[in-house]
Amino acid sequence: MPFELRDHTADIAVEATGETLEDVFAAVADGLAAASCETMPDDGDGRFSVSVTAERREALLFDYLDELVYLRDVRNELPVEHRVESIDESDGGDWSLEASARGIPLTEITAREIKAVTYSEMRLERVDDGWEAYVVFDV
Repeated sequence: MPFELRDHTADIAVEATGETLEDVFAAVADGLAAASCETMPDDGDGRFSVSVTAERREALLFDYLDELVYLRDVRNELPVEHRVESIDESDGGDWSLEASARGIPLTEITAREIKAVTYSEMRLERVDDGWEAYVVFDV
């Protein structure tokens, strides 16, 4: 499993690994979904796209996860089965991400509300065999 949920005071944290930056972003997003709901049905309303741009790589991770929380609230669906197709740095230094997820209607599951992504203790770093990330969520 590319992510693990970690107890964190009154919050919950996800520690994730991946061979590529795209893999670790998707693993953290999968951890966000797992922190929200223990079991997820196989059905849903299909896949939807997610695009995010930020000034730094760490901000891109924060903004991506924040966008998933926002989309959960707006679409009334829990985003699951995350795929991050590309992460690129532009010549101007901005970072961009193209991803997709499958939405599960919140009416079909019992989900814990993740209120927000935090920068508290956030870590995103290259390691010998890929990438590691650690993100704390406010519940």
